[in-house]
This record gives sequence, structure tokens and C-alpha cells, in this order.
Amino acid sequence: MPKYVIALDQGTTSSRAVIFDQQARVVGMKSYEFEQIYPQPGWVEHDPAAILNTQVDALREAVRISGIPVEDIAAIGITNQRETTILWDRETGRPVYNAIVWQCRRTAPIIKRLCDEGLEPHIRATTGLVPDAYFSGSKLSWLLDTLDLHERAERGELCFGTVDSWLAWNLVSGRPHVTDATNASRTMLYDIHRNDWDDTLLRALNIPRAVLPRVVDSSGVIGMLDPVILGREIPVAALAGDQHSALFGQGCFEPGMMKNTYGTGCFLLMNTGDVPAVSQNGLVTTIAWRIGGKTTYALEGSVFIGGAVVQWLRDEMKIVKRASETEVIAQSLPDNGGVYMVPAFAGLGAPYWDMYSRGMIIGLTRGTGQAHIVRAALEAIAYQSADLVFAMASDCGQKPRELRVDGGASANQFLMQFQADVLNCHVVRPAVIETTALGAALMAGLAVGVWKDMDDIRRVWKMDLSLAPQMDDATREKMLAGWHKAVDRTRRWMEEE
Repeated sequence: MPKYVIALDQGTTSSRAVIFDQQARVVGMKSYEFEQIYPQPGWVEHDPAAILNTQVDALREAVRISGIPVEDIAAIGITNQRETTILWDRETGRPVYNAIVWQCRRTAPIIKRLCDEGLEPHIRATTGLVPDAYFSGSKLSWLLDTLDLHERAERGELCFGTVDSWLAWNLVSGRPHVTDATNASRTMLYDIHRNDWDDTLLRALNIPRAVLPRVVDSSGVIGMLDPVILGREIPVAALAGDQHSALFGQGCFEPGMMKNTYGTGCFLLMNTGDVPAVSQNGLVTTIAWRIGGKTTYALEGSVFIGGAVVQWLRDEMKIVKRASETEVIAQSLPDNGGVYMVPAFAGLGAPYWDMYSRGMIIGLTRGTGQAHIVRAALEAIAYQSADLVFAMASDCGQKPRELRVDGGASANQFLMQFQADVLNCHVVRPAVIETTALGAALMAGLAVGVWKDMDDIRRVWKMDLSLAPQMDDATREKMLAGWHKAVDRTRRWMEEE
């Protein structure tokens, strides 16, 4: 039996390859960042070729650095930034336009039209989602309309896909045009109950079925890696959106278990089993994964700007040189000095779903310094995540007992302790915080027999750290009240303009 499984973790700002052994330990990893493209305010794009090239380079380099024999690689799993939309020529494989990123707000008018036409109840009931420019459907509609590509799409000359589809098409021999159920469930075009594309929404957005990928299980062999890439064929045996993969990688296999991933955004998912639970508090219903034809569902809340606010401090504001500096800077202050940041750079996600909010820093005084801004940014990540946990707890009728955390920013000790404090529950970090990659590796390994069943997978999850809340109730309530007051100030900013 080959000894290793590789996850291709294609994210919003970087492409990574992570190699795991049979005990789910990381034995090799490489990542490459790529350019973020901002054609105009509120628009975000990626170059699909950059996505592909950095992912292939990361795969090759991770294998080279680790020194593992290619013959010992059992399978490859793909996990990806979700909702980002790519449209390409079926014959040449060339994209017809840049990838429109999940953060992009250009299609807000299309969403407004759908709501004006009375489709919001249908969208919620069928897809489990709320009408928002975040999801892929309106992005694809915009591409077809703006580039006048409807006839070509009808003739089957074009392929739509999220990033998983784009990678599968380019990396797997035979160029399969596929996506998995998790990514399909994020398009706002997919009926999560019938597991099929929804004709009502396709008509409303003028999208032909001929452009859509075939939907497959999250764990299962879709084909063999093109031998040109690593010198031999290797089963590509998993596709899953990054947050669904992280839920799996955190071992959240039982209903009620939840995890929060701190990446570019923050994404809280709770397993609800075989029941597609409906939220009364602004969360969405999504497919957690589909394995062996059986669908597992989840409730999800999304924070659009999580770790990206630290990138903003580093790249745009030049306040820090490295993200790791923020922990020490935040800890240098006894409190936030009354300063709150609401990083609604791309609007607000759950539970507010306000496309027209914009970022704000409030509570500034003459004594405010850069350290206060840094601390407010980190606190904002925790506050936004807390809003999701509170909404989920209200939906479920029970207080949270434990939150499993992962992603790059979960390494920030200040942030994790503050998260435990504002939630008033334990925050648990696993030994492998790259659980997005781990989930894809586990799904791929499960498909080819590296791990024989879910119990086998449960045994490889290991805890690294458990943090208990230390904040008193009065302080917690005061700080949360300040946060919600700040959020209220940002609401519907662009509409008022």
C-alpha cells in the first residue's frame, strides 16, 4: 500500500500542496501566493492560469522537498476556494475571462433583480442559501450576459466551473468536467434536496445546462493525474470546497459538532447529519459532503474578511511587516482603548447579509495608535465569528460547549484566547491546523483504502490546545455591545450614498 496522500489546497491568496502520511502527519508542504486583481472598487478577480500554475508548482516542489518517492503517493485530493467562478473554452481550455472571486460584489444588481422578481423564497428553500453576490450563479450569469456568450454556452462550447472543476479539468487525464456536491451547493443553482441543478434558477439567470459540470461525490476517484506532472499516474480521489473539507478534517462527523476556519475569511460549519436544517438567524444550509451517494448537511455562517484584514494591515496600510507581529502588538495593550474595526470591505456576510456595508474604524481618540488598530483588527475576526456561533446556538437551542478551530490565524494565541473569552466556551485547536488540506487528504485516502472507514479516520485526529474563557461576564457584555453598535454604523453604507 502506498504511504502518502497529497492535498492540493487552492485558496484565495495562495495555492498549496500538503503531503500527509498514514497517521495524518504533515511530511511536506509548499505554497505560492498569486496576484489579487482589483479592476474597480468592489471587483475582485484572479488569473485562472496563475491559479493552475501555482498549484502545479506547489505540488511538484512539495514532493521534491519532502523527498518521498512518487511511487509511494496513494492519492491526491483537491480542496478549493469556493464560489469563485471560471468560464473556459471546451476545445482550447482557455478561460474567456478572469476568474470572478467569491469576494467580488459586481453582481449585486443581478441579486436585487432576482429578489424583485420574488425568487428569494425559492432560492432559500431549494439551494439552502440566501440571495447574495457571494455565490457563483450571478457571477456566471454576468459573464454570459456581458461577453454575449449565451449561444456558445447553449452549443456546449463553454465550461463553467468553480476552482475544483478548473483544476480537475487541467490536472486529470481525459479532462473531466466535474464538480462535487459541496461546491455545487455553493453556486445558488443547485437543489440540495434533489441533488440536481435547479431549472427555475437556471431560467431566471439565463444559464444553459450544457455549460454546467457533472456533480460527483466528494470522496471518490474522478480520474488519474496527468503523468506529465509528476512522472506517473496517481488517482485524483477527492473534491471538496475548503470549508467542507475542514469540517471533515476536524473530525466533525457527529451532528452538533462545529468548527471555525480562520483563513482569508472565517467560516463556521456545524454538522446537522442527514437533515438539511433551516436557520432562523441568517445562516445558510449547505452540503457538508456526499460520500457513497449519501449526503451529510451542515449549517454555515460566513465572514467575508477574516485573516484578510491582517493582510490589509500588512500590504495596504503597511502597519506590520509580517502577520505574526500582530499577536505581540495586540498583547502590548491592556484593552482596545474603545476602538472597534468592522472590516466590511466586501460587505457583511452572515448573519447580516448586507452587500452594501463597507469597512469602518470607530472610537478613535487623540491617544489612538497603530497598536489599537492592530488589536481592533484581530478582535474583529473574533467578534464576527462569535456572531456566527451565537446565531447557530439560537438555531439549535443550546449554548456552544466547544469550538474546534483551524486555519492560519488559529496559530495566533491572542486571537484564540479572545475568541474563547467572547464566546464563553472552550476553543480547541488540533495538532494539524491545516485541516482544510487534511480533510481533502482524508477523503482521497478513504476512496482508495489508505483509511478503511470513518472510525479509522477518527483515530488520526489529535488535539494540540484547549483554551478556556477568562473574561468576566460584565466585560464580555460591554465589549459585545460596543461591537454591535459599531456594526450598526456600517450597515447599508453604499445604498445611502
